[in-house]
Amino acid sequence: MTNTDTQTYKKLGFWERNRLSGGYLLKKVVGEKAVSIIRFILLFGMCFMIIQPILNKISVSFMTEQDLYNPIVISIPEHFTTANYRLAAELISLKEAVFNSLIISLTIAALQIAMCTLVGYGFARFEFPFKKFWFACVLLVILIPPQTIASSLHLHFRYFDILGIFKLITGETINLRGSKLPYYLMSAGCMGLKNGLYIYMIRQYFRNIPGDLEEAAYVDGCGTLKTFITIMLPQARPIITSCFLFAFVWQWTDGFYSRMFLGNTKLVSTGLSRIVDSLGAYIQRINGVKTTISVAYSNCILATGTLIIIVPLIIIYLFAQREFVESISSTGIKM
Repeated sequence: MTNTDTQTYKKLGFWERNRLSGGYLLKKVVGEKAVSIIRFILLFGMCFMIIQPILNKISVSFMTEQDLYNPIVISIPEHFTTANYRLAAELISLKEAVFNSLIISLTIAALQIAMCTLVGYGFARFEFPFKKFWFACVLLVILIPPQTIASSLHLHFRYFDILGIFKLITGETINLRGSKLPYYLMSAGCMGLKNGLYIYMIRQYFRNIPGDLEEAAYVDGCGTLKTFITIMLPQARPIITSCFLFAFVWQWTDGFYSRMFLGNTKLVSTGLSRIVDSLGAYIQRINGVKTTISVAYSNCILATGTLIIIVPLIIIYLFAQREFVESISSTGIKM
């Protein structure tokens, strides 16, 4: 078909073009519309499944205890109140908990990503003895739940020693329980929360970066470390940002490692896990007698506390979503 015929065909009406195509045009348009509608329904359903629990928590958090047991009230509170937020903030010691959680989450996340970036780059670019074995160990760190080694971690840091040196010098081991040092040591050794996953993601990203960049840097006289810092790190900014976000979020909401190593520190995660017990103690202190807290009101305060601690995470994601999406789309599975 020449350009003149193409222009003439485009000037025809839809039904005329459909007649000339033997009905193919109508079938194509109907099929595209049907696919678009099905895609919209699926995406809307998935988004609703994700957002609906959060919307329920937002609705419940503004209800009084009277509204919780009112069958007429479903989503919109009849007696709007913000007292639940003030009470939840008091129960979890919000200011102190947020400050401690912010410091610990930022430092732990930065330490984890710094070490995991070095390890991931090493797995992606260098050959060394038992490389596949060590990478299999990284995968085991991802697969094995941390609860399975909880007893070993407790005993290791309760009777901490390095090759028997401390016991040889002082006659006894060191008890690191109750301090933050064990968690920082684990993070520095890539055994912290989700470190295996960060190593895997960073390794996959570095494997997708062309090796010609490093070869050109070596030709120009750069060493391995300088090439890594000046050439590879800027290229890996999206995946480093994403892993840092993951590390920060998981540390912010972590309950297992926080209770094990940071139990004496007030954090938003540990405060939220104890908020129902704190509510019972608070009501008992106010009334002077032990009172049974209703399940609905306990869930209401728990939902309110959950909303309080996820607000900072939503704000962080809004500022870093571009880097996050870019890294996820660029991290391929290259074995």
